[in-house]
Amino acid sequence: MTDNKKIGIKGEKFTVKFLKRNKYRIILRNYSDYNGEIDIIAYNRKYIVFVEVKTRSEESLLSPRFSVDSKKQQRIMNCANHFMKKYKTDLQPRFDIAEVLYNNDGKMKIEYLENAFPK
Repeated sequence: MTDNKKIGIKGEKFTVKFLKRNKYRIILRNYSDYNGEIDIIAYNRKYIVFVEVKTRSEESLLSPRFSVDSKKQQRIMNCANHFMKKYKTDLQPRFDIAEVLYNNDGKMKIEYLENAFPK
C-alpha cells in the first residue's frame, strides 16, 4: 500500500470520528458502483450526506477542495443517485467535502464543507 493510500485512509477515519462527534451515523464507507466511489455515506435527522474526503499536507499549495472538480462531482452525484435508487430514503441528499490537513507530526485537522457542490 502506498503512503498516499495510507494517509487517505487515516483522513477518512479522522472524518468518520468528526461526523460521529457531530451526531451523524455512518451508513457506508467506500461505496462504489460503475459510476465511481463515495468515500463516506452518513445521515443525520435531516440529510443523507455523501462525503468526499481529501487529505493533504498542510504544506500543500492548493486547498484540497480544488481537487474535486466538476467531473469528480458529477461522478459522485451519479453514484449517489444510484445508491438512492437502490436504498430508498426520505432524507434530503447533500454533498460535502472534508478537507483533512496533516502536519509533520502527523496531527490532523479538518475543515468540513457542507453543501460543497454547486446546485
